Amino acid sequence: MHYNCLIVDDETELAQMTCEYFKMFDVTCTYVENAAQCHRFLKEHEADMLLMDINLEDESGFEICKKIRQSSDIPILFISARQSDDDVLIALNIGGDDYIKKPYSLSILLAKVKVTLKRMAKERAGSREGYGDVSIDEATMRVYKGGKEIQLKAKEFRLFQYLFRNRNKIVTKEELFEEVWGDSYFSDGTLNVHIRKLREKIEENPNEPQMIKTIWGTGYMLEL
Repeated sequence: MHYNCLIVDDETELAQMTCEYFKMFDVTCTYVENAAQCHRFLKEHEADMLLMDINLEDESGFEICKKIRQSSDIPILFISARQSDDDVLIALNIGGDDYIKKPYSLSILLAKVKVTLKRMAKERAGSREGYGDVSIDEATMRVYKGGKEIQLKAKEFRLFQYLFRNRNKIVTKEELFEEVWGDSYFSDGTLNVHIRKLREKIEENPNEPQMIKTIWGTGYMLEL
């Protein structure tokens, strides 16, 4: 399932009311009540943006945001009854896109959500780059082959992204470790597993790859 907006808030009645209001204006929306539900939801579904409360029962919205920012730039708007400037600064410094104080006006919140969704739509329209029958949308972390989306996990996408940026060039293993993992001391096994998974999703025959070529003793090359 794909939603425009996911609300993460343990104030169930407020979350339900906000979702119902958004749906009246064609913004698809649902909600979860805690961090565990949020992480599970994002693994199983897609959302264009998050509305994140700070005070949650199992993990704070700040901690959720930090974890999400390790692999995604999805817009996160904090919604909270906490009024201090320090909370606002923390929210923005860890990767939040905005901070809306409770109690909020549904109409103003909807306006902020729509502005964010409109901006994302423009970015998507201009961020997709194609080469042959393969294209990549860096803004949404999506890869397409023959017009069909290839479902990649965050690390798989980063690996493919780097290969795509350096397509038709030999990329060394050390370079991939440094640029994708941020550490030049990972084992070859880690890289081999991710390359195999990429091939299984992208190649017609993963056992005889035509795109992601192994350059023995050196690294790999994405041939397009």
